[in-house]
Amino acid sequence: MKKLIITTVTLCCSFCMAQEGSEMKIQGDFDGNGTKEYAYIKVADCNDECIGGCDTTVYFSDKNIKPFITSLANGGSLYNLGDLNNDGKDDIGFYPYWCTSCWHSFYTYTLSKTGWKPLVSPIPTHCSQWEEDKFPIKKDPKKKGYVMITTSEWKDDDIRISSKSVKVN
Repeated sequence: MKKLIITTVTLCCSFCMAQEGSEMKIQGDFDGNGTKEYAYIKVADCNDECIGGCDTTVYFSDKNIKPFITSLANGGSLYNLGDLNNDGKDDIGFYPYWCTSCWHSFYTYTLSKTGWKPLVSPIPTHCSQWEEDKFPIKKDPKKKGYVMITTSEWKDDDIRISSKSVKVN
């Protein structure tokens, strides 16, 4: 029941944010050519108990954009993060689903000449962060070329949510 409530809150909150999350597909200009593409996910070799390979692949409607894989993910939500690093391309966020824990890292990807690469290190999040509507990454409105990272951590026998400004390339 708790997982259902958390999932419902997360999905509802995503509709209220500038970033739009979707379990199925998102639209954006991921290669910067001025044409919108769709990104969508497929899960391979994973059952309801997260037994198997549990790889989730992000594919694109434009077959010239290489797919990428996130391991240990039984599906997840995709987010169009906009152009976080000012390179003219929309960046992608991926929040993987898993069967056993409320701790999950949020992944951000940007398209380079050689394929998808992490924009920043994986951002540890706890479901309480999502319940408080504290999205893991957004542009820093006060510093050009920076993003605000909001993360969860276990500190002083409690879950603490903190934010910091980080430079992106």
